[in-house]
Amino acid sequence: NEMDILLDSWGLFSTCMSTCGCYFSTSSQRSRQFYSDPLDAVKDIPNGATVLVGGFGLCGIPENLINSLLKTGVKSLTAVSNNAGVDDFGLGLLLQTKQIKRMISSYVGENVEFERQYLSGELEVELTPQGTLAERIRAGGAGVPAFFTATGYGTLIQEGGSPIKYNKDGTIAIASEPREVREFNGRHYIMEKSITGDFALVKAWKADKAGNVIFRKTARNFNQPMCKAAKITIVEVEEIVDVGTFAAEDIHIPSIYVHRIVKGDSYEKRIERRTVKKGQAENPKPKKDSDIVRERIIRRAALEFEDGMYANLGIGIPMLASNFIKPDITVHLQSENGILGLVTLHKLPFNNLICKETVTVLPGAAYFSSDDSFAMIRGGHINLTMLGAMQVSKYGDLANWMIPGKMVKGMGGAMDLVASAGTKVVVTMEHSAKGDKHKILEKCNLPLTGKQCVDRIITEKAVFDVDKDKGLTLIEVWEGLTPDDIKKCTGTDFEVNETIELQKRIIILNTLHHTVCNIAHYDILLHTKPSNTYLNEN
Repeated sequence: NEMDILLDSWGLFSTCMSTCGCYFSTSSQRSRQFYSDPLDAVKDIPNGATVLVGGFGLCGIPENLINSLLKTGVKSLTAVSNNAGVDDFGLGLLLQTKQIKRMISSYVGENVEFERQYLSGELEVELTPQGTLAERIRAGGAGVPAFFTATGYGTLIQEGGSPIKYNKDGTIAIASEPREVREFNGRHYIMEKSITGDFALVKAWKADKAGNVIFRKTARNFNQPMCKAAKITIVEVEEIVDVGTFAAEDIHIPSIYVHRIVKGDSYEKRIERRTVKKGQAENPKPKKDSDIVRERIIRRAALEFEDGMYANLGIGIPMLASNFIKPDITVHLQSENGILGLVTLHKLPFNNLICKETVTVLPGAAYFSSDDSFAMIRGGHINLTMLGAMQVSKYGDLANWMIPGKMVKGMGGAMDLVASAGTKVVVTMEHSAKGDKHKILEKCNLPLTGKQCVDRIITEKAVFDVDKDKGLTLIEVWEGLTPDDIKKCTGTDFEVNETIELQKRIIILNTLHHTVCNIAHYDILLHTKPSNTYLNEN
């Protein structure tokens, strides 16, 4: 009868599940393919395809899949990736072979060939703020065609005209289009369109045989949102495990987003800037004048930290300032690529730097994806951002990402960081450029990173507060200098605080020279050893 037929069917189903290892789903039928050779997984990527490539710097890049594209010889690719690796590794290899026609990225960084091809007109580059790039990909995967963000308002991103491709004579062949602007609750926002790809090349840590995926530490970065934003997602993993090896609640990417899985044979996992601790017996090098100037800025910048603060620090002087956080306060450092609770301690037995170098994470730290990271930033959850600058204007405009036709590093996450209404923006920089050219100006003449976004400027000579309506107010000068001295080396007028104080507080900071920051103090009190990890750990 009908009941017997149903029971027989269930018995056949159970037998199949136990003996042949099949997996069934009520969703539309789609076979998930497992590959041992990465070349087989990418050989059908056609010329002209749009490919989303995960990773941040060299962290979490799909090494084997990228190397396989070299072998296929596919051409005219549009590659969507935060950056393009380095000259001889990662996507830099595909740039060398001229297989990429257009890069959609936020950061050029130290990739000399990337910058050369762009400036010489050989490569199209659509530079996009890092948080906007992450959100455009996330939105694409979620079926959202566009969204509004404050990031980029008042810059070339909003106005249009940013060079996408140069002619050989240095003129602009292709320029970016202006964005639609709307006002919400008294603030201006620009519209950004979502990004989807034909293929996504993703690096993960493990996949189970059902196709579920997990990442390791900071390797989530752009990999996680990219999994969801392509017609075909190809994931290379270090290990394929049985179903049930990781709990359902621990899965980062459900199998519905994954089409092909490759087990990689070998991984170099290169670190861009490998730094090791110098021997205690080594004599420190004598300080140059430039070192003394930088140290003066660093020590003054450290006074900006307050107890309980969440802070994001830029490359160079801002990050170095974290080594002089007072030992009686706690500051939570956040990194755009997905860490909350890191520390950089040059004085501990762990040589830890940020910006593609090794760092230490604390007990209670968290890892997350790039889209989550910039949700923290744009949402105003970061109290302080500290970054460098090429120029700052009287009313707080900031320029720090390109010199048209000459130098372009990309804006990275800076545009997002300075666009948050709830975040204090502090600029640390030398007071003047080479040849004593002014860096504090009436109006910036370089492309802006943000408009009326800077709250404070710290140099080796002075500290200014910035009011978006009234302009600059000098609040501190270095001992031995006067407000008149500052006027001579500043390219705009400013008010002088009636109670201006000499920067004697910096001298007090000399007592912290051999004092590690609060985070190390915390670990010592707990008798715990901070875990060594990498900002670019895969």
